[in-house]
Amino acid sequence: MAALDLLGRRWTLRIVWELRDGPLGARALRDHCDGMSSSVLYQRLDDLQTASLVAKNDAGDYALTELGEQLGPALTSLSTWADAWADTV
Repeated sequence: MAALDLLGRRWTLRIVWELRDGPLGARALRDHCDGMSSSVLYQRLDDLQTASLVAKNDAGDYALTELGEQLGPALTSLSTWADAWADTV
């Protein structure tokens, strides 16, 4: 349940989703997540780093760790379901 508690926090899945294609700096990541405050971004990034899902690279950008990348198939399935759901609503 700890994983669901972490991933269920507001903006957490969105951050992981935005990092799926590669590293992003904090400013670029915030730009991708319209409406997220800087304080929430940094709190979520800290949570994800503590959980070993995200790490800061040598360039100062945030990237998914190998463990974080393993969420990819689950996120793709969720995205596929969300698209089908949106078509029915």
